[in-house]
Formats: sequence, structure tokens, C-alpha cells
Amino acid sequence: MALKEIIGKVVKKTGEKTITVVVERRVMHPRYHKIVKRFHKYMIHDENNEVNVGDTVKAIKCRPLSKNKSFTLTQVLLKGVE
Repeated sequence: MALKEIIGKVVKKTGEKTITVVVERRVMHPRYHKIVKRFHKYMIHDENNEVNVGDTVKAIKCRPLSKNKSFTLTQVLLKGVE
């Protein structure tokens, strides 16, 4: 079974050990045939509180840790400016 991995940008630090990451994907509009952006926000478990807003991170799916949190941080890919 392949585990789901996501790569996105941190937009918010929510309390202890939780970050909010936005993942952007580009799809073609069915009628107008133009590339449009679609966004989805994920809450990710950050055990060591090592990331800040603006960082680009990679996360992997895990068991549900709370009502909204079912991803855990695996790697910080790029440090942000903020």
C-alpha cells in the first residue's frame, strides 16, 4: 500500500505541535479550458515545533491524531523568509 505524501507551504502555526499547510494544484477548467488553481488545507502534526510560517514541507498520511489531523511532518524542504 502506497502512503499518501503531500508537499505544501505552511500558512499558520496553530497551537502546540500543529501546523496548517496549503497544497496547490493546477487543473484545466472543463468549459473554458484555462488552467486554474485549486487549494486544499491540511493540518499536520509537527512533533518538534521545528517549522515556521512560509516553510515548504513534506508530510505523510498516518492514523488520525485528532478530528482534523491525520498527517505527520516528515521533512522540511525549504525554509521561508518569515
